[in-house]
Amino acid sequence: MNINQSERLHNFSAGPATLPLAVIESVREELPLYPKVGASVMEISHRSPEYIEIESSARDRIRRLLGLTEDWHILFLGGGASMQFHQVPLNFLPSDGQAGYLLTGSWAKKAHAEAERVGQSRVIASSADKGFNYIPEPSSWDLDSNDAYVHYTSNNTIYGTQFQSTPNVDSPLVCDASSDFLSRPIDLEKYGLIYAGAQKNIGPSGVTVILVRDRFLQIRKQGLPTMLDYGTHAEKCFNTPPVFAVYMVEKVLRWLEDQGGISGIQATNRQKSNLLYTTIDETDFYRGTAQRESRSEMNVTFRLQREDLEQTFMDEATQNGLLALKGHRSVGGMRASIYNACSLESIQILVSFMKDFQQRNG
Repeated sequence: MNINQSERLHNFSAGPATLPLAVIESVREELPLYPKVGASVMEISHRSPEYIEIESSARDRIRRLLGLTEDWHILFLGGGASMQFHQVPLNFLPSDGQAGYLLTGSWAKKAHAEAERVGQSRVIASSADKGFNYIPEPSSWDLDSNDAYVHYTSNNTIYGTQFQSTPNVDSPLVCDASSDFLSRPIDLEKYGLIYAGAQKNIGPSGVTVILVRDRFLQIRKQGLPTMLDYGTHAEKCFNTPPVFAVYMVEKVLRWLEDQGGISGIQATNRQKSNLLYTTIDETDFYRGTAQRESRSEMNVTFRLQREDLEQTFMDEATQNGLLALKGHRSVGGMRASIYNACSLESIQILVSFMKDFQQRNG
């Protein structure tokens, strides 16, 4: 029995986020009995040929989508992006060295705080002075070629900002790409490591994808705790991976290839965000909170001219099948998270509601 699309509401959750319906239907079909196995995928060994094939397929698809060469390791780890905040400096911040951090939101601040637990980390630039509503101009960055790496968060879910291009730095780049991973091409040349929690763009919660270049991996510190050493996981499957989450990621990657790969989904994402931002900018009834040149294509944050109407807006939106539009508790307002799997139809229906709400309350 297929899922009735009309019964699924329009989900703008920031994460865990909406998944492609085709993937959910495929999983439902296979969940009790994975093909040719006689058991659920949740019940089989992580060392079985069937699971090894799933994980290998997921790696192959990531390589194709991003154009990764063989010198990149692809790891599927637990602990979320928050674990990476500590694991990155633990592996790559020398005891007698330093690392640079670009602070453009709450998650970047958390990553920097973890690095400070390990060693010396510098703030290269920050947009805290304006409530993180912009990406600092590169000309203002305090760069130092002695930095072991430069860490940044490519998209900021809370504040609705996004780096529009790859930072041009001399040190290896480390990127938290959790909320825009596989939504647009990545210029890989400058990167040493990229990590992304799956639950926004490529799967359910429970797995984090780590891309680490081999030459960067080889300069990690020695004598690390076994489970926190990237080399442990690059060498072999050391412990039980998050099997079900990886299985889901592999299916989302298949779906992404069917959308025309990264170039195809980027075109759709731009169409979605342009439609929504145009509606916000048409009048002064709605007000985007991020500076225009820093706006995110993944998380659209906005307020109403009359903030006393915002709760009414969200209540009516929910009644009209538009879910999870409430902004992050730390900033308020509204936020539409429009990741890869959020359909253009959902954006069109949201825009229609916004125009109707404005007509009735403006």
